[in-house]
Amino acid sequence: MDSYRVEKNAAMQILLPDQNAEIEPVPTTGGGHKSEPQLEKLSNILKSFNDQFGNIPWTDADRIYKKIIEEIPPRVAADPAFQNARKNCDKQNAHIEHDKALGRVIVGMMKDDTELFKQFSDNEGFRRWLTDTMFGITYSDNAV
Repeated sequence: MDSYRVEKNAAMQILLPDQNAEIEPVPTTGGGHKSEPQLEKLSNILKSFNDQFGNIPWTDADRIYKKIIEEIPPRVAADPAFQNARKNCDKQNAHIEHDKALGRVIVGMMKDDTELFKQFSDNEGFRRWLTDTMFGITYSDNAV
């Protein structure tokens, strides 16, 4: 560190014209605000689920739909690590923490919903769909 030193390379003076000036007000329209999130409707989520995974022989499909729509999103959104990442990180890092939170929720449901856990663990397409759908629901500011 002895060989480093601060050197003054140049001194510049900013010259402004000596005249009256007027600063325009900040525009109140346009950017600078978050747009309202475009959340998928429940019917679109169920249609997408049925189109892709309607061939899975669920023993109680209505209970699985209810879990996916009503129980999993609030539990993922309430995960403290995901909440922290959602508030303080960029979208990519929040997505990583979301995936971990979703995994913890699914593992927590394993005892009562082994079918859902098995599909999440073994079916890559189902896991990807569920992860992307839950992230879309829980990442917005108006999360469940």
